[in-house]
Amino acid sequence: MSYWEYPAYVPVAQRRANAQKHVAKLKKQGHSVAPIVIEGRKIAKSFWGKAWCDNLEHYADFANRLPRGRTYVQNGSVIDLQLTRGKVQALVSGSAIYTVEITMAVAPPARWKAICADCAGSIGSLVELLQGALSKHVMERVCRPADGLFPAPREIKMACSCPDGAHLCKHVAAALYGVGARLDHAPDLLFTLRGVDRSDLVCVSTDLPITAVAAGSERVLADADMAALFGVDMVLGVGIEMAPTAAKKARTPKPASKAKRTVATKAGKQP
Repeated sequence: MSYWEYPAYVPVAQRRANAQKHVAKLKKQGHSVAPIVIEGRKIAKSFWGKAWCDNLEHYADFANRLPRGRTYVQNGSVIDLQLTRGKVQALVSGSAIYTVEITMAVAPPARWKAICADCAGSIGSLVELLQGALSKHVMERVCRPADGLFPAPREIKMACSCPDGAHLCKHVAAALYGVGARLDHAPDLLFTLRGVDRSDLVCVSTDLPITAVAAGSERVLADADMAALFGVDMVLGVGIEMAPTAAKKARTPKPASKAKRTVATKAGKQP
C-alpha cells in the first residue's frame, strides 16, 4: 500500500486495544500520558471548554471535518494530549496511532493588552476567572472571534502523520476538540497555550495606594478563594497578627505585689 492510499478499516474495539498497548509502551519508557476521557454525550461542560468548542464550530473552513473529529474524541481515540505555550501535541488512535502537532501563534501583546483594558475592574478574582463566573461583557470580549483570546484559523498550523492530505483531518479535529475537553478540568491551560499571563485580567484599582486596598478590595483572593483554587484548606495561625511586645507581655507572668511577698516570707519562717 502506498502512503497516499487509505489504510483498511479497523474496528473501534481493535483500535482501543492497539491504543492501550501503545500507551502501556509509552509509560514503560517513562513518558507521561494524558488521554482525553469524555463522560456523557457532551465534549465540554464548563464555560471555557464550551466556549472553545463553540469557537471551533464557527470556523467555516473547519465545518466539513469537525463531525468526524467529534466522534473520535468521544470514543476515546485521543490517547494523549499535551498543551504548552503555542503548541498542542496529541496521539490519536485510528487505523494506526497518528501523531498530531498543532502550533498556534501566541496572542499578540497589543491584543492581550486591549482585552485586559476592556475587562479592567470586571473580574473579581482568579477563582472567578477560572470558574467562568464572568459578566456577559467580559465573556463576549474574551471570546470575540476577531480579536479575543481564541485563535483565528490563520493563526493555527496543523500537521498529522496520517495519509489524509486534507488541511484539517479527523485526527487533528479530534485533538482540537480534545483541547476543549481539557479546558473543562484545567482552564488555566488556555492562557498557557496563548502565551499570556492570566493574572493580568485581575487588576487592582490604581485609585488607591496598594496598602489601602490590600485588605478590603474585591480583587484580592480571599482564603476561601485560595482554597477553591488550590484545593487545600487554608488554616490561619492564632495570634499571627499580635505585636511582639503584646505577645511578650502575654507570656511573662505579672509579679506579685509587695504586700503579698511580705506575707509569703513570714509564712515561710514559721516552724
